[in-house]
Amino acid sequence: MFDVPVLTGARRAQEAPAWVIRVADAADLAAYRAIRRDVFVGEQGLFAGTDHDDIDDDPRTVVLVAATAAGDVLGGVRLAPATARDIGWWTGGRLVVRRGARHAGGIGSALVREACREAVSRGVLRFDATVQERNEPLFRHLGWVRWGEAVIGGAPHVRMRWPIDRIADLVGAMKLPLGDVLAGIRDDHPEALGGDGWVGDDGALVSGTDVVVATDAILPALIDKDPEWAGWCGVLVNVNDLSAMGARAVGLMDAVSAATPSAVRRIVSGLRSAAVAWDAPILGGHTQLRGASSLAVTALGRTTAPIPGGGGRGGHRLGLTVDLHGRWRRGFEGRQWDSTSTRTGEELRHLAGLLAAHRPAAAKDVSMAGIVGTTAMLAEASGTGARIDVADIPAPPDVAFGDWLTCFPGFGMLTADAPEIPSPLAHSATIGELSAEPGVVLRWPDGVETRALDTDATGLGQA
Repeated sequence: MFDVPVLTGARRAQEAPAWVIRVADAADLAAYRAIRRDVFVGEQGLFAGTDHDDIDDDPRTVVLVAATAAGDVLGGVRLAPATARDIGWWTGGRLVVRRGARHAGGIGSALVREACREAVSRGVLRFDATVQERNEPLFRHLGWVRWGEAVIGGAPHVRMRWPIDRIADLVGAMKLPLGDVLAGIRDDHPEALGGDGWVGDDGALVSGTDVVVATDAILPALIDKDPEWAGWCGVLVNVNDLSAMGARAVGLMDAVSAATPSAVRRIVSGLRSAAVAWDAPILGGHTQLRGASSLAVTALGRTTAPIPGGGGRGGHRLGLTVDLHGRWRRGFEGRQWDSTSTRTGEELRHLAGLLAAHRPAAAKDVSMAGIVGTTAMLAEASGTGARIDVADIPAPPDVAFGDWLTCFPGFGMLTADAPEIPSPLAHSATIGELSAEPGVVLRWPDGVETRALDTDATGLGQA
C-alpha cells in the first residue's frame, strides 16, 4: 500500500536541503519505520499502534530512503514480491515523507520514480501499488495507471500499476520488423519462406525430400566477446531449430570471418566442440581471414514427419519443456542461460530428440525473443493469440523472473496440444493455452490479466 501524506504545496522560501535516494541500511530502516509510525499511526490514524506487517519481515523486501548528506532520513518507500515464489509481480508501499520535509524538493515523487527503476532492475514485470485516493493525480502524473479500488483503514484507496513494457520492447526490437523487411518474398515463389503452412518456421523443408534446413547468424558483439561460445551457439541454435521441427541434425556448414587466424581458430574450436557433442559433422563452409567478425551456420536435418510452428489452434494447451540446469553465461548475465555447455553429448542428443518422440501439433524453440516473445511467434503462425499462466512457468531458483522470460534459455521448447513431455533432464509444464484474441496475455495468481503484447510478433502472419 502506498500511503502518501501531503507531498505538494507552496514552496518555502529557504533553499531545499540536499538529499539522495539509496537502499536502506539497518540505521536507515529504523528511521524509516519510525517515520511511518509517526505519520500512519499518529498523524493519519490509518493503523492502531503499529503499521508493521508481514512484508516488513520478508527478507526479499527492498527499502529505499531519501537521506541528507549527514545521514538524516527524510522519507522512504518499500517494494517486495507479491507471492511466495518470486514470479516478477511486486508491490510498492508505505511511501512516507517526514512531516518537516514535505517541501524539500519533491521527495515523494523521487522515491516513487526510484522504486520503479529498482523494480525494473530486479526483473519485475508487474508492479502494483494501492494509494490514497487523494494522491491518485500525483501517481497519474508519474505515469501510473489506475485499475481498481480498495478501502484500507476506513480510507478510500485506488489500485495503480506502473506500466512495464520490457517484453513488448524486446519483441518490437528483435522480431516485429521482420514482416516489413521480408515483405514480398512470400510472393516470389510458392515455396518461399517455407510455403503455405510453414511460413515463419524454425527451418525450411526441401521439397520432395525428408531434409530440413536451418540457418542462423551470430551477433558480432558475441563473437568478439566470447569466440568459443559464439561457435558453440552457432551449432546450438541450429540444432534447436531442427529439434523444434522434429528433425535430427545430420550435418553442418559454416561461414566464419575474423580479423586474425587466432580469432578464427577460437570460433572454430567452439564449432567443433558442439558438432562433436550433437554428433553433427561439419561438412564444409567458408573461412575468411583479415575480415570483420561474423559467423553463420547452416544445419541439415532429416525427418519424415516434420512438426510445424503454426499448427496450433485456439484452445490448444501451451506447453514449455526447458532445461533448468546451468547458470548465466559469464558476461551475458540476464540474457543468455547456459544449460548446454556442461551437458554430455548423450544428454544433449536426448534433449534434441524429445519433440520428435512426442509429436505436438506445433512447436518452436525459445529464441532470443524469450519465452513470451516466442509464444507470440507460435501463436501468430497458428492464427491465434495466447494466455500464459505466469505462476506455472518453470524457472531456475533465484533468477529474476523478468530476465528468465526474456532470455535465451539454452534449451527450451514451446508446444501446442502436447502432453507434458517426460525427461530426466528437462522440466515440462502446461503454462497456458492458445486463444482467439491476437497477442499475448499474462494471467497472474490473483486472476488479473495484463497484456504483454497487443499485436503479432513478426508481422509475417499466419503460416
